[in-house]
Amino acid sequence: MNILNKIASIWHVWSIKIITMREAYISERNFVLVLALVTGVLSGFAAIILKSLIHSISTMITSHILINEWNYLYLVCPIIGILISAIYVRYVVRDNISHGVTKVLYSISQKKSRLKPHNMYTSVVASSVTIGFGGSVGAEGPIVYTGASIGSNLGCMFRLSPRLLMIMVGCGAAAGIAGIFKAPIAGMLFTIEVLMLDLTAVSVMPLLIASISSATVAYVFDGYDFEFFFSQSESFVTARIPFVILLGVFCGFVSLYFTKIMNVMENTFQKIKNPWYKFAIGSMILSLLIFIFPPLYGEGYGAITSLLNGDVQNLLNGSVFYQYRSHVWIIVGVLAMIILSKVFATSATNGGGGVGGTFAPSLYVGCITGFLFAYLFNNFGFLDMPLSTKNFALMGMAGVMAGVMHAPLMAIFLTAEMTGGYQLFLPLLIVSTISYGTIKLFIPYSIYTMRLAQRGELLTHHKDQAVLTLLKIDSVIETDFISVHPEMTLKEMVTVISKSNRNLFPVVDRDGKMIGIVLLDDIRNIMFRPDLYKKMYVRRFMSMPPAKIEVGESMEKVMKMFDDTGAWNLPVVEKGKYIGFVSKSKVFNSYRRVLKHYTDD
Repeated sequence: MNILNKIASIWHVWSIKIITMREAYISERNFVLVLALVTGVLSGFAAIILKSLIHSISTMITSHILINEWNYLYLVCPIIGILISAIYVRYVVRDNISHGVTKVLYSISQKKSRLKPHNMYTSVVASSVTIGFGGSVGAEGPIVYTGASIGSNLGCMFRLSPRLLMIMVGCGAAAGIAGIFKAPIAGMLFTIEVLMLDLTAVSVMPLLIASISSATVAYVFDGYDFEFFFSQSESFVTARIPFVILLGVFCGFVSLYFTKIMNVMENTFQKIKNPWYKFAIGSMILSLLIFIFPPLYGEGYGAITSLLNGDVQNLLNGSVFYQYRSHVWIIVGVLAMIILSKVFATSATNGGGGVGGTFAPSLYVGCITGFLFAYLFNNFGFLDMPLSTKNFALMGMAGVMAGVMHAPLMAIFLTAEMTGGYQLFLPLLIVSTISYGTIKLFIPYSIYTMRLAQRGELLTHHKDQAVLTLLKIDSVIETDFISVHPEMTLKEMVTVISKSNRNLFPVVDRDGKMIGIVLLDDIRNIMFRPDLYKKMYVRRFMSMPPAKIEVGESMEKVMKMFDDTGAWNLPVVEKGKYIGFVSKSKVFNSYRRVLKHYTDD
C-alpha cells in the first residue's frame, strides 16, 4: 500500500508539471489533437485485445463441436460464460457495465462526459468471456464504452474543459468502432449519428485522427483483409432497384420488431430483482436457443461470412436440422426462426448477467434478412433472372443496422468498409434510407437513445433541446426567499416584507412542507391597514402556486411548466418540502451562457 501511495504521489507531482508545461507551450485545442492520437492508438489496441480474447475462447470451445450431430456443449457453455461474467461484474467490478453505448450517451448529457477509470478495461474482460462462451451479443458496445472511457479519463487527467472532454469521449467511441471493424469513416459517423455530437471545426480533426490511428493499429496487427470476406460475383443492375426498395421496407419492419422486442425483454428482466433468478432465466433461454439454432452462438460472424459467400447450408451444421440441409422449406424456416429468435438470445444474454452490445446482432439479423428475402424470391417468385443472395445479404446488413440504430450514413459506410462492397454503394444507399424512413414512422429514437429520451436525458443535434439537457435544475435554484408560516399575523408578515428584497414568500408548515405562497401584489391593499394587523393571518391571504417543480426534473419539462402556467417564478420541492424557487430570468441567463459555451468554435 505504501508503494502505491508513493507512486500516486509521484504521478500527482509529475502530472502537475506536465499540465503546467502544456498550458505554457500548447493551446488546449492543439493538445486535444495529441490526446486524440493517443486515444486512437490505445483504443485500437483495446479492440485487438478484445477480438483476440473472444477468438481464443471461442476457438477453444467450438473446436470440439461436430457438424453432423447435436452438440450438448451448446447447452452448457453459454451458461458458464454468463455465470463467470455475472460474478465478475457483481463481485469484482461492483458496477453496472452493460449497455455501453447508452452509458456513454448518459455520461455526455448528465455527467459532463466523465466515465469511471475501470471502464477502460472491465467491459473488455466481461464481454470477451460472455461472447467467447457463446453469449449472443456483440463486442462493439463494450469497445465503444472502453474507447470512450479512455478518451474521458485522458481528458480528465489533463483537466480539459467539459466541451473538449465531450469531444474526447467522441474520439474514443469513434476509435473503438474504427479499430474493431477497420472502418475509420464509419467510426466518425457513429459519433455523429449515434452519439449525436456535432461535427464542427473543433471536433472534426480530433475525430478523424482518433479513427484513423485506431484503424491503422488494427491494420498493422490484424492484417489488411476486410472484416468479412465478400466477393461480388454478380454485378448489380438497375432492373433490381424495385426489389431493393422492397428490401428496404422489409428491413425497416425487421428493425422495428428487433427494437420493440428488445425493449420488452429488457423491461421484463428489470422487473426481476433477484440477480440469480435473472441468471437462471437468461442463461436457460440462451442455451436452449443456441442448442436448437447453433448460428446464434457468439457474435455470429461465421454465419455472416457464409451467407456473404452464398453458402446457406453451413448454418445448419451441428444442429437438429443438419440432415435436411438440402430442403428449401427447412432452410427458409430455420432462417426465419433465427431472425425472430436472435433478439431473444441477445436480450437473454444481457438480462442474465452477460456483457455485450446490440451492434453485431443487428448486422447478423440484417444479413440473414437480406439473404432470406432474395432466397424466397428465387425459389418462389418465378423471376426470369434470380436475385443475388450475396448482394442482398450485404444490403440487408446495412438496412437493419440503419433502422435499429437510426444511423443510415454509418450503416452504409460501415457495410462498405468492412466488406469492400463499394460497388453496391447505390443499393446500400437505397436500402438504408428506406429502412430508416420506415422505422422513423413508428419509433422516433434508436435502441440506444429510447430510454434516455423518455427521461429527458438525451443530448441531440437540436441546439435548444441540447442546451436544456445540459442545464441542471440544481444550478438555477434560488434560495434567498424568506419563508413564512400560515399562523403568522399580517403585522409579522409586514415585518418580514421589510427585511426582504423579494416580492414572493413561500408558506411552509412546521415540517417544512410547502403549502402555498404569498405575493406582495396580493396584499398591497391591506398591508398598510393597522386595524387588520392582528386580525388577518397568512393562511387567509396565501394562494397556491400554479405548479411545483420536483428536484431532479428535466429543464425541458421545467420550461414547459413556465409556458403552460405563464408564471415567472415557480417553487422547487423535494417530496413536498420547500427547497427554493426557479425564475424564468435565471433560466434564460443560464441558457445563454451554456449556449455560448456549447457553440463556441
